[in-house]
Amino acid sequence: MLKLFKLFNNKRLFILLITLVMFIVLMGFSLGTRKSLSWPENFLRDTTGFVQNLFYKPAGYVAGLFQDIGNLHDLAEENERLRILAAQFAREKTQYNFIKAENERYKKELEFTKAQKNLYNYEHRIANVVSLTTEPSNNTLVIDLGAKDGIKLNMSVTSIEGLVGVISQVSNFTSTVKLMTMMDVNDPNSQPPIAATVFNKEGNTFGMIESYDQQSGMLMMNKIPAGNPVAKGDTIISSGIGGVYPRGMTIGTVESVKVGEYGLTSTAIIKPAAGFQDWKELFVVFTEERAE
Repeated sequence: MLKLFKLFNNKRLFILLITLVMFIVLMGFSLGTRKSLSWPENFLRDTTGFVQNLFYKPAGYVAGLFQDIGNLHDLAEENERLRILAAQFAREKTQYNFIKAENERYKKELEFTKAQKNLYNYEHRIANVVSLTTEPSNNTLVIDLGAKDGIKLNMSVTSIEGLVGVISQVSNFTSTVKLMTMMDVNDPNSQPPIAATVFNKEGNTFGMIESYDQQSGMLMMNKIPAGNPVAKGDTIISSGIGGVYPRGMTIGTVESVKVGEYGLTSTAIIKPAAGFQDWKELFVVFTEERAE
């Protein structure tokens, strides 16, 4: 008995003994078959759940924040890729439209040359326009065909719509085209006048296109014999007389006809078929005589 009191007097040993007993009791409760948890277990579980909940929600918010930041970075990269793709698409669309328009133009030009060859057996060689001068006293353009390509003086130059002018100067690699807008009957340096007739009335009509009115933008077809059935709306073409301009070149459309001062001849006002513009390509007409 005295030893037991001495044992109780040893506080450390006593606390250790009490703790061991409680541990054995708890183990007994834990290992035994029970339908419900004890109040210490409930308290411990609830406390643990509450503490975990306190830390879990802020941790979830922080994790979500970093995830949102990552998503924003991915979204920015995706937007940059889309912006590059949109710019590339715009460039490719512009290039496609340019090539499409160019192909359509070449297609029309090819059909034109084939039709002219079948009609008059002329050869039309396509030429790129290098430069254009629109000064009133020097209305000319330069093409990229020259003597090496068989170009000669006074060869006719045409567009798909109609006659444009004649070759006035030739070098080895380029040629100068004097436009019909430079025609002037009073200018000795003007290109030769055009012997003309009316399409589908070739045997009954004749006239000479000798000048161009700068103010009205019209060609003047003079020396039309009295009684010739030249009327408004007729299509004027070259007759081929004189050998300078090939037969059948479209010149323009009759806007009006007026009788001359003495009633012996008439003058027709012709609207040019070729709208004088910033051409990209033109055609030089090669006849059999010119090609020789």
